[in-house]
Amino acid sequence: MNLVEQVTEQVRKEIEQGILKAKADGRFDFAEMPAFIVEVPKDKSHGDFATNAAMLLTKQAKMKPRDIAQAIVDSLNKESKLIEKVEIAGPGFINFYLSQNWLYDILPVVEAQDTAYGSVDIGKGEKVQVEFVSANPTGLLHMGNARGGALGDSLANLLKMAGYDVTKEFYINDAGNQIINLGLSLEARYRQLLGETGCEIPENGYHGQDIIDTAQRIVDAVGDSYLQLPEAERQEKMIATALDEKIAAIKSGLAAFGVEYDVWFSETTLHESGAVKEVVDLLTEKGMTYEKDGAIWLKTTDFGEEKDEVLIRSNGIPTYFAADIAYHKNKFDRGFKRVINIWGADHHGHVARMKRSMDAIGYNGDDLTVLLMQLVRLYQNGEVVRMSKRTGQYVTLQELIEDVGKDAARYFFIMRNPDSHLDFDLDLAKEQSSDNPVYYVQYAHARINSILKATGKAVPKAAECDLTLLKEEAELELIRKIANLPTEIAYAAEQLEPYRMARYATELATLFHSFYNSCRVINEDDEALTNARLVLVNAARITLRNVLTMLGVSAPERM
Repeated sequence: MNLVEQVTEQVRKEIEQGILKAKADGRFDFAEMPAFIVEVPKDKSHGDFATNAAMLLTKQAKMKPRDIAQAIVDSLNKESKLIEKVEIAGPGFINFYLSQNWLYDILPVVEAQDTAYGSVDIGKGEKVQVEFVSANPTGLLHMGNARGGALGDSLANLLKMAGYDVTKEFYINDAGNQIINLGLSLEARYRQLLGETGCEIPENGYHGQDIIDTAQRIVDAVGDSYLQLPEAERQEKMIATALDEKIAAIKSGLAAFGVEYDVWFSETTLHESGAVKEVVDLLTEKGMTYEKDGAIWLKTTDFGEEKDEVLIRSNGIPTYFAADIAYHKNKFDRGFKRVINIWGADHHGHVARMKRSMDAIGYNGDDLTVLLMQLVRLYQNGEVVRMSKRTGQYVTLQELIEDVGKDAARYFFIMRNPDSHLDFDLDLAKEQSSDNPVYYVQYAHARINSILKATGKAVPKAAECDLTLLKEEAELELIRKIANLPTEIAYAAEQLEPYRMARYATELATLFHSFYNSCRVINEDDEALTNARLVLVNAARITLRNVLTMLGVSAPERM
């Protein structure tokens, strides 16, 4: 239990004792202690903690909530060393203002835990898989992949900090129609490069420059020798070359974006192992399929869908949906208690039927969570950027990193709720000013390091300093924010909302800048106060660094 949780629990106990004393004194009566909450108010003027206990007692006590609140306040322990002031607000909320002393206890904790500060154990080692990006290996990574990469990686880091056993996974879609079309596209480009005419790329093929480049490398390596091979074998060889290149490029591009996976899972292995056939057979045994027009259909209308879905086409080839069910079964078979997917918003119709498919094969579909991302629009000079100047197609992840850098790209993608459309301002992302969110936060960290280095000596130990000298409101506000990190991490992890941590980083940076502008850290006339403030500055450094690390953004010492 972290310090904030300990303080919250202590406040809760004092409230319970006040309620029981009010009852014993005959101020009001009730049969059962209500399940009241103790929370940190959003508005700091409402105190350090607030409770709704009085309002929840209204029916039992048959009194107005403000009268109940007054009785509770009158019955609180007047000798409490923790609670300094209590106020009744609104319809009956009770706001608690705590003694400053509890805040000072947090600074030695931050110092001692260092890189682990902020971590909590709400996950208790539960196995969680986060699958994200999973781009088709038929082209370059685009802005949707970039947003998914930043979101998935930071979410995985957040869950690890919250005590979960997290596995990051990339699903390689190396089977199905897109791979067939990849082979046909390569075939056409290969023949074109060898001077043949009339070789058209299929309508659903791939027209990008990257396919031409791959075909050229094949020509450079084997010349026209592939023309002597049967068409199926020729395309199989070219597909193998292209997949090796594309997957290597995806890995390299994501690594440059700070994203490393624990598992790269091939769709082909599901077909080769018989897993797809097994899951279709399982659904058939459960009476969930039927045959029509030579195909095998899943009764998705039983799930509330508008129409049934094909699992096995009339030509005997499984659909992507069948492979996806087999893949998710495989996830749960590997022991994951919770499976989290990050998909583009265009996949929203697939969510419910995938969850219900898990129910159908004996798993709990609610153990599968799908986070949907909205589209990204790039802006430059106030205008939408629709295509790459280099390729004439969409802007790639690689181009974005080259243009604005990994840190800005990741921070801009993370700081918005994925449910909302994202307008990515390329000019702002490169701007070195307080208007640029990532620059603003990183500058705070760099400023902290410059202060600590300016002393020319090691940061004093918290245990050796008189931290009660930190009495200015800017100091206390900064400590409160630092103290709240574990609670922020726990809540963000429970809600699967890493964007909250970007917001926390911005708020922490704001409080630090405010502290810096109002409190002189190094004071030659007051060594004790200087040391106390250096301990606070160091705690801010640790906290901000840990949050940036969680988001996959660097914490520079100089800027």
